[in-house]
Amino acid sequence: MTTTPYDLDRANRYFRDRIAFTTGVHELEVMLESGKAADTFQIVDVRYPGDFAVSRVPGAINLPKPKWRNPETILGGDKNRTLFLYCYNQTCHLAAEAAIALTAAGYKVVEVEGGFAAWEANGYRQEKGDAESASAA
Repeated sequence: MTTTPYDLDRANRYFRDRIAFTTGVHELEVMLESGKAADTFQIVDVRYPGDFAVSRVPGAINLPKPKWRNPETILGGDKNRTLFLYCYNQTCHLAAEAAIALTAAGYKVVEVEGGFAAWEANGYRQEKGDAESASAA
């Protein structure tokens, strides 16, 4: 915690923004189960390819850190879909770092709080298998 004076206005803006740009694993599961049109969103796993290959959120594509500079190689040029980003767990900042890079590139993003650990802890279904076949071309 910083020793600078507490800025109530800044804190208020932060928490309002946090609500607008984050979601939980339960909300993501509800979206998947509802059959919401896949052309409106894409789930993006920013973990390392080896971890993605073992297990992931169904329908997720892998966008590891080395790909953030040229995300269109994986995501394509469609910037109308909202990207739901997740990483390892609540203390992992990869999804937040990816969100910074992707919003700078013009993509709409929402961070999934708790990451894959929260998804797994809730017992939600997972895809397993080869990362290459699950990544977008």
